[in-house]
Amino acid sequence: MCGAALTGLVASSLPDTAPTAAGPAASARQDAGDPCPPGMEARLSDPGLPGLVPEGGELTPDQAAAYEEKLREALEPLRSQDIAPPREVPVVVHVIQAEDGEGRVSDERVRDQIETLNTAYGGRFATGPQSTDTGFRFTLSDITRTADDTWFSDFNDHRNTIRSHLHQGGPETLNLYTADLGPGLLGFSSFPQDYAADPEQDGVVVAHDTLPGGGRERFDLGHTATHEVGHWLGLFHTFQNGCTTPGDYVDDTPYEREAATGCPEGRDTCRTRRGRDPVDNFMNYSDDACMTTFTSGQAERMAQHWTAFRGGDPRALTMTGAAAE
Repeated sequence: MCGAALTGLVASSLPDTAPTAAGPAASARQDAGDPCPPGMEARLSDPGLPGLVPEGGELTPDQAAAYEEKLREALEPLRSQDIAPPREVPVVVHVIQAEDGEGRVSDERVRDQIETLNTAYGGRFATGPQSTDTGFRFTLSDITRTADDTWFSDFNDHRNTIRSHLHQGGPETLNLYTADLGPGLLGFSSFPQDYAADPEQDGVVVAHDTLPGGGRERFDLGHTATHEVGHWLGLFHTFQNGCTTPGDYVDDTPYEREAATGCPEGRDTCRTRRGRDPVDNFMNYSDDACMTTFTSGQAERMAQHWTAFRGGDPRALTMTGAAAE
């Protein structure tokens, strides 16, 4: 069994053919035949097409509930502490490209991506009551560059090896990887609850052409990273659990039966629930140009995850992870 708080988590959304090269915790779990490695959330360009992400790519209601339980357990002893976002999140961007230069991301585009994150999390893509400053700010700490045809074109099959080799920093550092993820898959992310058990695999992966100016039709404004960083900070998709309670565990995001595609303004897939579908929310699957908002509830939830899993003493996080296994 996995730890009590994570019982029932399925394999992550993408296959890995190199488990022996993963970090020690991951290797130990895989060698032991652990059926419950960490979950992941992906962003798809067309969620209606089958086969883009293997089974398990989206969290089931039970998996989401397990993450929620672990959050509540982690927050319990922190009730006397301030629940607030950090002043800044250090970001290390790992650009993986082909040996002929395909997939190269310039320093300028990397900086544009960081600026996009700061604009999104600062609430500046929306106006009026829809504008929510989450309090999170991102600072570029380093850019690494790797030219490797296999890593670039088959990142998913080698992600444990790649991330254990390149990962920098602790739970507070966002490691952002760019590569070719193939058709349909825009990006994927780990959850903060899983950091302690496998630190080297923590981070966000996005298709290189989704960064600003990347040329990915409908998805080249940088909001794949915005979306995946939301998962890295603990948010679920807005359509988590569909029209069924508790939805995405955020009170001020309306219920939504299924992911949005394009920008279907005015859509209402849960007519017995309050509000129209949050198609403009960064945690949906809408086109980049349609995404403009986080809610205040999402901001609060991200701050809770930060305090519980990313902003504390790494030694305490390690102890928590060890106790959960």
